[in-house]
Amino acid sequence: MSDTTIRVVLVDDHAVIRAGLAQLLAGTDDISVVGTAANGAEALAVVREIRPDVVLMDLQMPEVDGVAATRMIMAEDLGVDVLVLTSFSDGERIVAALDAGAVGYLLKDADPEDVLQGIRAVSRGESPIHPKAARALLGVRAGSSQVQLTSRESEVLGLVREGLANKQIARRLDISERTVKAHLTSAFARIGVADRTQAALWAERNL
Repeated sequence: MSDTTIRVVLVDDHAVIRAGLAQLLAGTDDISVVGTAANGAEALAVVREIRPDVVLMDLQMPEVDGVAATRMIMAEDLGVDVLVLTSFSDGERIVAALDAGAVGYLLKDADPEDVLQGIRAVSRGESPIHPKAARALLGVRAGSSQVQLTSRESEVLGLVREGLANKQIARRLDISERTVKAHLTSAFARIGVADRTQAALWAERNL
């Protein structure tokens, strides 16, 4: 395994899906499966031990679901990015996952290549969201008369408006860059923007 290999933990309660994903990822030169888990509690234990780069997280699981597991992983600041891979595309569930700290949201009906590209995008610091999920997010936003940001999301957007980079924002707020990225992903989804420039303009008008 080279230093540039993306180390992935697969989390899904269906063994057949875990096996299929492992086979898909094994066919690449730049992605390696370093662990698997069948529920959120197992996922946290595996991530604590292995410290992968990316967790490919299902949402609907017994004992501890994917949203709760994502929240716990992010709370421990383990240096891991969570990419959701699920069958659910309803807006409320998407918002819950992003609020918990997931940096991307893919659906299981996506093409295999889209899953691979999603993992690579997360490793580059991007936030891949399936088009169907993006439309659902826009529906949630349209159905709300006012955008509801958390206090931390407002802080982060305010610093984006000032022109600060993620590393500077992390230093200013005494949090990790990954946490900054998670807040930005959630905030971008809430306010319906795709990049920092649009976010800064929104913050200028609304904060």
